[in-house]
Amino acid sequence: MSKNPLSQLADFGQSFWYDNIQRSLLLNGEMKKMMDEDGMRGVTSNPSIFEKAIASSDDYDQSLAELLSGQPAMTSRDAFFSLAVQDIQAAADLLRPVYDSTNSLDGYVSLEVSPDLAHDTAASLKEARELFARLDRPNVMIKIPATKAGIPVIEQLIADGINVNATLLFSAERYVDVAQAYINGLFSRHERGLATDSISSVASFFVSRVDTNLDARLQDATDVNSAKPLMGKMAIANAKVAYLEYLELFRSEKFKTLEEAGANPQRLLWASTGTKNSEYSDVLYIESLIGDNTVNTIPPATAQAFNDHGKCAATLELELEKNRDDFNQLEKIGVDVKAAMIELEEEGVAAFEKSFDNLLNAIQNKMDSLTNPGAKSSVA
Repeated sequence: MSKNPLSQLADFGQSFWYDNIQRSLLLNGEMKKMMDEDGMRGVTSNPSIFEKAIASSDDYDQSLAELLSGQPAMTSRDAFFSLAVQDIQAAADLLRPVYDSTNSLDGYVSLEVSPDLAHDTAASLKEARELFARLDRPNVMIKIPATKAGIPVIEQLIADGINVNATLLFSAERYVDVAQAYINGLFSRHERGLATDSISSVASFFVSRVDTNLDARLQDATDVNSAKPLMGKMAIANAKVAYLEYLELFRSEKFKTLEEAGANPQRLLWASTGTKNSEYSDVLYIESLIGDNTVNTIPPATAQAFNDHGKCAATLELELEKNRDDFNQLEKIGVDVKAAMIELEEEGVAAFEKSFDNLLNAIQNKMDSLTNPGAKSSVA
């Protein structure tokens, strides 16, 4: 039996993680089927995914009722994390054989700290530690937004021995900050004589959203003739610039010391890989970034499209220098790249905050209807 395109990604050293989680997928065997047939090696979640899963289905109503029967005064936030922890634990148990067979390289499930803590270092660190202890699985990652406030959180969690998925990365500069935080955290462990070989981390570098933002800026660029050929290509170029930084950082003498102690590189994970512009290929951000020791977390529709007509080839390391040169052209033709990256990060944090608020409101409405079925639902 020939392998489908998703399962072929592993032949090129790339791990397919699924950017989706819902209780029904765990219960009906769909997630196990994806592991067996598509080579799925991990799962990522975020507030938007949980909003869709919990607010738009009745999958969680029974569990919510059980939680309320024992804790009638439970808040919607506490209820959410109780439900989410159940799903993350179940997914981690399902993926544990992958974790074991890959020597802790893959088999992870990610859970994000509350989005409203993205700019609060101390609160993020506290909640991350609590969630990791509560999940009580070696193959879970705590997602930390890679804001300026998040960088020290990432470093400290790695030093603590907690797996981290650094998320909402848009620029190569911020990626370097994240990678350095990972390396510094490992050095902290190494200097204290603690193990580094069981710590894992990924840097979730967002792709399609970059084209959405930069395409709009290119339309307003001062040099139209130079701008037009760059449209629809800068997100890939940006990702490849980050990959060049990855190669330099993790092939350095500094990291070699850690590698000799058993440490693994922090892999780049391509996120936001669903195409947002209908004029572009629906598998553009999969086909263009296939390379060794990377991860692509793929949303449902894009995974289906890639299995239908995607092509696998080693594309990530093609024309790396040219892509960097192309990306560097942006400033020269009047595109404020720094402003774009700041805007993308702010929008990303705001979008997850909004999804989280909507999710908590939906849970509160469900809780109200369960505790007082005859009353009209209220929004908290």
